[in-house]
Parts: sequence; structure tokens; C-alpha cells
Amino acid sequence: MTKAGSVSKITTLVDKLSLRDRLNPEEIEALSAVLDAPKTVSAGSDIVREHTRPLHSTLLVSGFSARYSTLEDGGRQITEINVSGDFIDLHSLLMKQMDHGVVALTDCVIAEAPHSGLIDITERHPHLSRLLWLDTIIDAAIHRQWLVAMGRRSGLGHLAHLVCELYLRLQAVGQTGDLTFELPLTQTTLGDALGLSTVHVSRLISELRSEGVVAWAGGRIDILDWRRLAEIAEFDPTYLRLQSEPV
Repeated sequence: MTKAGSVSKITTLVDKLSLRDRLNPEEIEALSAVLDAPKTVSAGSDIVREHTRPLHSTLLVSGFSARYSTLEDGGRQITEINVSGDFIDLHSLLMKQMDHGVVALTDCVIAEAPHSGLIDITERHPHLSRLLWLDTIIDAAIHRQWLVAMGRRSGLGHLAHLVCELYLRLQAVGQTGDLTFELPLTQTTLGDALGLSTVHVSRLISELRSEGVVAWAGGRIDILDWRRLAEIAEFDPTYLRLQSEPV
């Protein structure tokens, strides 16, 4: 890991939290103060290792990372893709020992918040504490949707659901254009997230293209027909809570 220099470390986090409820200047300052200087992590490197006991929680300032679990045979299952503005392991404040790892899928910029500082926030800023708690609850909601997709959706519906979800999560932190976004992930990574082979993933991407709902090339996705994509996915964005809900 190397220092990332001058990076606005909390902009995307504040953007996301502010969709749900207003942050006052003192709360924004508390978030900025609790986080260490940003640093870079190379693609493929673990940000958090399985079975470790972190003393800090990590904010993803930019890039893509993923929570994952590994099997004895070396197989990997991705259980969530993280985007800019996500605390990738806020739950480690109370969970203590990690039952999964977090890997950088691209070159990432991160900032770490010591658990002692986060505990201070919970005691001094109860409203901010509730917003962060809501963020972990939404993490759990995302996991539930991924479980439903893995168990009950078709491969095409599963991939379409992932595209819908990531577009809205990235839109919430200002990382999209007009129905377009960058998703610089390999088909192997997508396969680990969907529980499918790379060959199957390739076929599904081709099918979405042939349906005329997306243009997908070079890590860029253009959504050509949002309504049809959402129909294929049976997508209901309620679980993402991307609207004002004062806490």
C-alpha cells in the first residue's frame, strides 16, 4: 500500500449518506477527522484478510473491491462488490474477527478509521452513528438480494440485477453518466460474483447485448433500455434505500 496524496476522502461517503438524511458540518468534520490519510492498494491485493482481527474499518475512496470467502479447494465466492463511498468492513467494529476477506478488484484508494475513533463517534454523534448503522443494514439487504438472485433468478436475470444494482449505487455517489458507467471487472470476477463459469458469463453478456438492453465493451456499460433491463432482472431498488429517510 502507498499513500495516495491529496484525495477528497469522504466526498462519496457524504454524498451517499446525505441521500438518506442531512449531515451537519460537525458530523462531516467528525468523519473526515476519524479517517487516516488515503493510500492506494494495487488490484488483486487483499485490503482485509480472512480470519484477521482488524483494529480499524476501511472506507473505499475510489475503485472497486469485493467481499469474498474461499473454499479449501481454492474456489472463491464473491458476496458483494464494493463501490466508492462504501465502508467495506464497518461491521468489524463489533464483529472483531473477519469471517471473509476483501480484495481490491481494481487499483483502489482507501482510508482507514481506527475503531477507537469510530467508538467515539457513536458516543458523541448519535445521529451520524445511526446513519452508519443504517449503512450496515443496507449491506445486509444487498446480501439478501444476492442470495435470492443466486438461488432463484436465471443467469440472465442475475446478471441484469447486478447491472441495475451497481448502476444505482454508483449513481448515488456521482460515478455514472446518463445511463452509462464504468465496470472494469473481468469475466472471471463476474463469474465469482454470479456463481457461474466465465464461458457462461460471456454468453449472458452477449444475450443482454442481443436483447438490445446494453452496450458492453471495454469495461464500459451503456444501458440502452432501462425498463427492459429492470424487467429481466425483476429489479426493485427499495432495498438500496436511495431516498430521504431521516433517522
